[in-house]
Amino acid sequence: MHLRRAIGIAVMLTVVTAVVLPAYAQDNGRGWWPFGRKSSSRPAEDPFKRSVNNLQPIGPAIQLAPGYPTLSTANLQPIRDAIQRYQAIVAQGGWPEMPAYELRPGRRHAAVPLLRERLIIAGDLTQNGGRQRSYDSNVEAAVKRFQERHGLKPSGIVDVATLQAFNVAPSVRVRQLQANLAQLEKLAKAAANKYVVVNIPAAQVEAVENGRVVSRHVAVVGKLDRQTPTLKSKVHEINFNPYWTVPRSIVRKDLVPKARDYQRQGLDVLESYRMDAYDARGRRLNPKEIDWNSDAVYKYTYKQVPWEDNSLGFVKINFHNKHAVYMHDTPLKNLFGSDFRAESSGCVRVADVDQLVAWMLRDTPGWDLGRVQQMKQTGQQLDVKLKSRIPVYFVYLTAWATPDGQAHFRHDMYRRHGVGVTASAY
Repeated sequence: MHLRRAIGIAVMLTVVTAVVLPAYAQDNGRGWWPFGRKSSSRPAEDPFKRSVNNLQPIGPAIQLAPGYPTLSTANLQPIRDAIQRYQAIVAQGGWPEMPAYELRPGRRHAAVPLLRERLIIAGDLTQNGGRQRSYDSNVEAAVKRFQERHGLKPSGIVDVATLQAFNVAPSVRVRQLQANLAQLEKLAKAAANKYVVVNIPAAQVEAVENGRVVSRHVAVVGKLDRQTPTLKSKVHEINFNPYWTVPRSIVRKDLVPKARDYQRQGLDVLESYRMDAYDARGRRLNPKEIDWNSDAVYKYTYKQVPWEDNSLGFVKINFHNKHAVYMHDTPLKNLFGSDFRAESSGCVRVADVDQLVAWMLRDTPGWDLGRVQQMKQTGQQLDVKLKSRIPVYFVYLTAWATPDGQAHFRHDMYRRHGVGVTASAY
């Protein structure tokens, strides 16, 4: 009876969680301006500078263990088993919803027995602990396992994001697994022996060779209104310390509005971001003669010169595709520390990109990790053709399972799988 009352209270209190905005819905000041950090010559009263300085640090990028390849035929039976396991959970009445309390290791709370039950049903906790209210080391380890399976930082703290993941119904998880099975069957069987895969919902990059993950990287992918596309291509070139040609969509949505704002304040956005403007004949324009209120500014070409705050960072990974997207470095390393990393305009920013590039150039004479890092230090502009092109896949997988029996879930952030808003909200 006590447990039933606790579950009833949990359901009512979970309504509180629903009013907490998911991470992607909060205006954190990062996503609306795609350029790098400000120039040191920017006036102190610049409102954009204040916006940047008001950001709370999110910590370093998460170091990801290699683990199992996502695109592997060895994952097909585990995902089928996971579907049956979660269907059984649904048939047995599902799991209780967690109330809107932050729970921390080492503390006691009335909601901990409910948390234990939730973790046991999903298989993250094997020792029941009965009605114990203490958040002990067993519960902490189980919460970390749950967080890792859901792409959250394994802090062991039941925070808002973890609560939202807990409160996705098992029937929704079944639909997620089913929606991804057919796609995974097709992708896994077609994957090459050596390739790079970007899983967009996981905001994660894997370098895979001979069925083994060589390295796994945290990534930043496209915002909800500027989505990263799915695609298949081959990496053919690495550009060190490149110019950044601003895409037309960013010119219209970001650059021109910001330039007009700056002009009203007597400032020059091109000088601030070390950019040049060119007309249709390729002539470099005098920034002081540009009328930002005219329609002509939408037709100019804008290029940002290589420097420490270039929006591409020190390296760009090139592959042909109709969407004009690519992978690259970034000066905004703090974005890698967030659980929800849909912050770009469609391209993919890669943490520890020097390691990925060194692996790609391994068969190209004269290249290793030391030389790649040297290019970062020297700032030398250089385009390097790969000796052997490497297949690259941009995929959209929100659920999969691995041979260790673990089922993994991610935000259906672009809502492509029709599983409902709850799978998008944590």
